[in-house]
Amino acid sequence: MKKIVLLGATGSIGMQTIDVCLKHPDKFEIVGLSVGRNINLLQKILTKLTVKSVCIKEYNQFLIDKYPDIDFYFGDTGLIDLVSLSDYQVLVNALVGFVGLMPTITAIKNKKNVALANKETLVVAGDIVNKLKNKYGVTIYPIDSEHSAIFQALQGNKINQVKKIIITASGGSFRNLSREDLKNVTVNDALNHPNWKMGAKITIDSATMMNKGFEVIEAHYLFDLPYNKIETILHYESIVHSMVEYNDNSIIAQLGNSDMRLPIQYAITYPDRYNVIGSEELDFKKWSNLTFKEMDYDRYPLLKFAYEVGVKSGNLLAALNASNEEANLAFRNGKISFTDIERLVIECVNNTDYIKNCNLDDILKTDRWARDYIKKKLFD
Repeated sequence: MKKIVLLGATGSIGMQTIDVCLKHPDKFEIVGLSVGRNINLLQKILTKLTVKSVCIKEYNQFLIDKYPDIDFYFGDTGLIDLVSLSDYQVLVNALVGFVGLMPTITAIKNKKNVALANKETLVVAGDIVNKLKNKYGVTIYPIDSEHSAIFQALQGNKINQVKKIIITASGGSFRNLSREDLKNVTVNDALNHPNWKMGAKITIDSATMMNKGFEVIEAHYLFDLPYNKIETILHYESIVHSMVEYNDNSIIAQLGNSDMRLPIQYAITYPDRYNVIGSEELDFKKWSNLTFKEMDYDRYPLLKFAYEVGVKSGNLLAALNASNEEANLAFRNGKISFTDIERLVIECVNNTDYIKNCNLDDILKTDRWARDYIKKKLFD
């Protein structure tokens, strides 16, 4: 029985993690979880799970009275308290955004393995996280479908024999639109992803291709590969989740339906593989044609920009993430246009005071500065 603390339980990855654990009650026990403000969904979850500890965004006396056997924690400090508990083996970090960084670092310092869906952890502080991971002897298992695919394709092989990794991208909601067409797209348009059911923030990031840029940076830190060995390619069907090409020119790919339960389950069961109950087998008769196209960096400038910022690294990565979070939110709230996201992110990073060798305090300060920068621009 593997005991799990789950952060971001009411999100897409969180709910699918709960589903995986409920389908294998002899293998997993979720002993603690966090949610944001979705109290109604939390109560539905608590009818299915018996957990010892829960963290929510804000203090709630109603929950404390209704669930006297549960220890409640609150806010960002509550997240830290939750992951600091001793009675679990794996942290599943399914939080969205910068808020996931400090819980990951805390769990690592408490010698807990991390199944990571919160890509921002490595985007903004990959060097720091990797040093801590090595110091405390823990492992980070990727949950993103692309990184899980690469992780699987690397099994039994040596990283120094990798020629390159190839990260596939669906192209997002607007993959068939021109740059000119993007000027008038709506939030509802952007949230209509052709292949995946995801949360609002990541779906918008997929449309701008910022999400793919973050995946490139995350892959750099997960697999210790330089950026010139990380390629992105358009693949509309999302069947080939990513590939690894070796020095002998052979390519190993991981294929499957668009079902996040597979990478979630693999992250918490590695090196074992269990049946993903309820998941459909990939039927090749339905996929007689798979499409691959060269990435168009003029069409997706934020992906190109992410490569450039990744090479520079330092605190610019924190500015990249923070400005994107704020611009993404501003678009979802109807304050800016879709193409304004790109403009604001690039402008913010280019105006950031660069610190190459940054520490955690530098990252936290840069995060705050970048958010303030975007918020001020919204009122210009």
